[in-house]
Amino acid sequence: MEFTKGHGTGNDFVILPDPDGALDLTPGLVAALCDRRRGLGADGVLRVVRAAKHPEGTGRAGEAEWFMDYWNADGSFAEMCGNGARVFVRYLLEQGLAAPVDGTVPVVTRAGLVRARVEGDDIAVEMRRPRLYDTSTAALGGLTLTGTAVDVGNPHLVCALPAGLELGALDLTRAPAFDPALFPAGVNVEFTVPGDPVDGTDGHVLMRVHERGSAETLSCGTGACAVAAVALRDAGRDTGTMTVDVPGGRLTVTVTDDSCWLAGPALLIATGTVTPTTLPH
Repeated sequence: MEFTKGHGTGNDFVILPDPDGALDLTPGLVAALCDRRRGLGADGVLRVVRAAKHPEGTGRAGEAEWFMDYWNADGSFAEMCGNGARVFVRYLLEQGLAAPVDGTVPVVTRAGLVRARVEGDDIAVEMRRPRLYDTSTAALGGLTLTGTAVDVGNPHLVCALPAGLELGALDLTRAPAFDPALFPAGVNVEFTVPGDPVDGTDGHVLMRVHERGSAETLSCGTGACAVAAVALRDAGRDTGTMTVDVPGGRLTVTVTDDSCWLAGPALLIATGTVTPTTLPH
């Protein structure tokens, strides 16, 4: 089975070319591929399949040729992945499977249609505008933090740390506890502290994230969008551009009146073949 390995600010993915939807991709195979000791190692799998050949993409095949079939590292589905979408588009471009039309490349996801554009070494992807809709709490060890629930096509809970608590001191080896009534399908939990001003943006936030189905990751694109929207709200703004630093690097998020652009590096680092029967099962 052919694969490519890629990442966006350390959020890494196994990319599987399957244009006609012929691959028998199962939760067990995904989890085995993402195993960091006995598999290839990744935060998730991106299957590259034509929208017309995927049951969740056929209804939107007229809007984009390609469907981003994204799976979490534990073999569960995810509606959307911002860094994954950027890496997915990098793969399409480098393989000659797509070319920008009017400056953008459209891709169908479970969260709907997204558009991407190349900005030098970076790729920016346009997603839905984050929707802040409730307040809840996350419990981590003996700490309970209040956060804002945000919908970016997938669920997030953004928790600002109180003064005096260091972001790097959090133990994210265990999943934070959350309200299952508000988040019945689980939630990505972001923890934030303010950063120093960055020229050309309206604010700067540092974040760490525990992603449902993948544990702590070095970056989360939709999480960065959620964090930026909350930071803008707290600054009394509806729109603007925020710098979001994650353990894997730097992302730039621009929230407009009707959408959200996530920009940052998207790299392909290796290609090869893997024999599924040799993977853990």
